[in-house]
Amino acid sequence: MTAPDWLATALRRMGLLAPGTEPAAEPLAGGVSSDIWRVETAAGPACVKRALSKLKVAADWRAPVERNAYEVEWMRVAGAVVPDGVPRLLGHDPQSGCFAMAYLEPRDFPLWKALLRDGKAEAETARAVGERLVRIHAATAGKSEIARAFATDHIFHSIRLEPYLLATADKHPALAPALRALVDTTASTRRALVHGDISPKNILVGPKGPVFLDAECAWYGDPAFDLAFCLNHLLLKCLWTPSAREPFLACFASLADAYRAGIAWEAPAAMEARTARLLPGLFLARVDGKSPAEYVTAEEDKGRVRRVASSLLRQPPECLADIAAAWRKELSR
Repeated sequence: MTAPDWLATALRRMGLLAPGTEPAAEPLAGGVSSDIWRVETAAGPACVKRALSKLKVAADWRAPVERNAYEVEWMRVAGAVVPDGVPRLLGHDPQSGCFAMAYLEPRDFPLWKALLRDGKAEAETARAVGERLVRIHAATAGKSEIARAFATDHIFHSIRLEPYLLATADKHPALAPALRALVDTTASTRRALVHGDISPKNILVGPKGPVFLDAECAWYGDPAFDLAFCLNHLLLKCLWTPSAREPFLACFASLADAYRAGIAWEAPAAMEARTARLLPGLFLARVDGKSPAEYVTAEEDKGRVRRVASSLLRQPPECLADIAAAWRKELSR
């Protein structure tokens, strides 16, 4: 189909489309926060992404569109640390709030979420995710210039802390003090450059390792958020594809171990404890926050998440293995 006017104009400003020409384009399915298009350019296929002010969810969830510019900067910073870990950036058009990156063919770069859905849970993939993620955190830890460039507290609050933890606190008054304390701790911790949406839906499994997408929540803050956010998904996948429960839990352990081995900016035990305390809040948020996991629909499964998360929020764990053990015990009931 023909590209919409805003897309063609942005491509011309980025130097990816000759004047007077109209590119072939097709909308891509993806997340809830952006318009995403595949476009044919003279340089080959490109993926163009434009941030939305109102996210495509049932709840009234809004976020600043300038997050698009911070996503571009995250790609530049992370790409300097792990060159094969992000798509190649082709152009940025601040005027329209969009950017272009190389299109990665699904046959060569399958989505990790799709593989996990089909029960293809490889511990080595999870380990590689942990290794690349901790490299980005370690390389940016303590860097004042990066902290200044990603002073995006307002964006992170509106697109992560409020819709996940604070919205969940509103639904669970008895747990609200614990959830709000997690918000305070996370918001006040400044350690490294955080992606903010490290989940299987934003990770491609490429021939040279995992590729991270969608850094719209990029923020200089607590790397525990990235680790907890990703590990949370591996727990939830046990409800999506029950036959792969043990491989999912093995992926959980492999990712956590690989990440822990690369922590150099603080005591690994302190980082792990902060992650372990945060994870139950994010776990509960995926059934009772503004962005519930689309595959956790059965009331029995929601009850399982609530039971485990509530118990762990009341008695916070210090290590990630304790969370996996609690979830395994619940699943065996």
